[in-house]
Order: sequence, then structure tokens, then C-alpha cells
Amino acid sequence: MDKGLDLVEVAPTARPPVCRILDYGKYMYQQSKRAHEAKKHQKTVQVKEVKFRPKIDQHDYEFKRNHVIRFLKEENKVKATIMFRGREITHAEIGTRILKQLAAEVEDMADVERRPKLEGYNMTMILAPKKQ
Repeated sequence: MDKGLDLVEVAPTARPPVCRILDYGKYMYQQSKRAHEAKKHQKTVQVKEVKFRPKIDQHDYEFKRNHVIRFLKEENKVKATIMFRGREITHAEIGTRILKQLAAEVEDMADVERRPKLEGYNMTMILAPKKQ
């Protein structure tokens, strides 16, 4: 009468625990297929970084702003960084102004997830794409 079936606990957290009589190998295969299907429909969000300098030229700023726009269209988060060197750190307001200008120019497609914050010689701001 042995049909090669196993007693499998399907819901261990339920009270009382739920068990079924089935083929354990087939059950594990179906579980892995379900997990694979769920993983296939997930979207991984990457954080792309764009670095600026306090004395950035207008053309260079626009070039990097276009990169930020492209990353946001690809549904990635963007970490905008201002890198200070030496005594430039005494003029942190320049970095704040650049990051606020960037946030204002992409406000229709991005939300500011983290406001400009000075960390050592770097000032960072994180932009997240707006939900459709």
C-alpha cells in the first residue's frame, strides 16, 4: 500500500499545524518554481552616483544634470555628491546652491529623499524617481 508519499508540514505557524500527505520532492520543486516566478517580477532599484565640484562650469553641470535625468527615467535613485577640496569647504553654501538648483530642475520627475547634507568633505543629496 506504500505509494511513496510523505507527511509534509505545510503551515507550521497555524494552530494546529497543517500537514498533508504528498510527494515531498514534487512539493519542494513547486515551491522553488513559485519563488523563482516571484523573484522574476521584482524590480531592483540601483543607486547611481553623479559627482559635482563647487567650481563646475555651466556646460559640465548641464551634462551631468542630463545623466541624472536619464538615471531617473530608468527608475534608479540618484546620489548627487559635491566634492570639496582644501579650503573650498569653507564655502559649503556653493554646494548647497548647486544641489538645490539640481533638485528644482528635476522636481517634476524626482522627489528629494534626503536633503543636502555635509559629511566630511562631501555634500550629498539623494533623489528618488516619482511614482507613476
